[in-house]
Amino acid sequence: MPSATSVTIVSQCNVFPDQKSTLEDLKLSVSDLPMLSCQYIQKGGLFTRPPTLSVDSLISHLKQSLSQTLSHFPPLAGRFNTDSNGYIYITCNDAGVDFIHATATSISIQDILCPHHVPDCVRGFFAFESTVSYQGHYKPILAVQVTELADGVFIGCSMNHSVTDGTSFWTFFNTFSEVSRGIKKISRQPDFSRNSILISEAALKVPQGGPQVTFNENEPLCERIFSFSREAILKLKSKVNNKKWTQKSDNTNVDAVELMGKQSNDTLLQIHNKGKMTGILESWFKNAVSKPQEMESNLSMVEISSFQSLCALLWRAVTRARKLNPSKRTTFRMAVNCRHRLNPKLDPLYFGNAIQSVPTYASAGDVLSRDLRWCAEQLNKIVAAHNDEMVRRFVEDWESNPRCFPLGNLDGASMTMGSSPRFPMYDNDFGWGRPLAVRSGKANKFDGKISAFPGREGNGTVDLEVVLAPEAMARIESDHEFMQFVSR
Repeated sequence: MPSATSVTIVSQCNVFPDQKSTLEDLKLSVSDLPMLSCQYIQKGGLFTRPPTLSVDSLISHLKQSLSQTLSHFPPLAGRFNTDSNGYIYITCNDAGVDFIHATATSISIQDILCPHHVPDCVRGFFAFESTVSYQGHYKPILAVQVTELADGVFIGCSMNHSVTDGTSFWTFFNTFSEVSRGIKKISRQPDFSRNSILISEAALKVPQGGPQVTFNENEPLCERIFSFSREAILKLKSKVNNKKWTQKSDNTNVDAVELMGKQSNDTLLQIHNKGKMTGILESWFKNAVSKPQEMESNLSMVEISSFQSLCALLWRAVTRARKLNPSKRTTFRMAVNCRHRLNPKLDPLYFGNAIQSVPTYASAGDVLSRDLRWCAEQLNKIVAAHNDEMVRRFVEDWESNPRCFPLGNLDGASMTMGSSPRFPMYDNDFGWGRPLAVRSGKANKFDGKISAFPGREGNGTVDLEVVLAPEAMARIESDHEFMQFVSR
């Protein structure tokens, strides 16, 4: 199987915006600052080789398109600056981004798509491996790497996680592809305003040398893409909602097709298990369960979403695969998009991080002895409760103790769900067709890190990128409850 060493760098240069920025410095928010200890977001698309362009013409064309795109995204061509009060800003100074041309002609499209487990060579398609976001003070905020394959091309972006969440990342990637296609007026105009509750007077004290990641970057991991068809997801949702799933003669479903309802963006916030925020969440939970009859009555009427059904399925399978003590508390974290939850709402294309990590707790015994419906209800009620008031409580909690949130499976019983099947990952056509697949690099991966992607076919299909310890992966691959819904 090809490895990351199969990739060779041909050239590297700086690309600058084709127009000077007039945007003022942008202060990092209470959602941006915790990401300073996270590694850069690394995601990209696998494409067939352009039939009418030589490699040199392709590289030249993409450099020019990137330059034009950067004029719409001045923060990406800037650098961080910390002022005398300890506040960190993005200075939109047109310092430029990295553009890398690489070759891996021993690797074919099928080498990437066919193996059950994601091959190691994918790591080599991205720049800035192991780069922590704080390093945006002296490193580019963005790097684009174009890698020639034997019969295709991979376009990978590595982007500073303190500058963007998943929504902002894909806004840029989609715009880059539009510009490459020759579109003169972009369809997604990013919003750079900094006038919400997320902009705080609290300063984050950074340790000498900058923050470091809190997970073991060298632990052995196994990574696999599990694909779920629309039919399988609708069957799962019907099972969770205790409905009979049927199919009409015209191959449509009785239940309305629900676009995957994950209120999330790719980010990997973690909140300490101790302190004020945990108290808020546990108090809310105790209050809810203090009236079990009323709660059961209300929950029986709640429609569990497709995505929450899928998360519940995975929560049970991973908990079973880890062979945890029944009394061990497990955590399922979901990155929640706050743009539409705040009052007043943020612009849907607000550029930056506008996410909070919402943890759901349950003992391993409860996760495994209760049914899927119960697990899905725990996720549903926590996400549903994350309204404007709760968003503001999270902000207040961070202001009382400014910190970078630790990533990782620190207690051996945690899972972190990032990204979203709602992101338009397959709406990227650089001029010669949509991606064959979307993949991510090594960044921010640890035992229990899950990322949700839309399936390439759309129409409610979902891919889950699951990262687990090798022994847990082997067990989940033989877990009947989980694998009966997996199409590949």
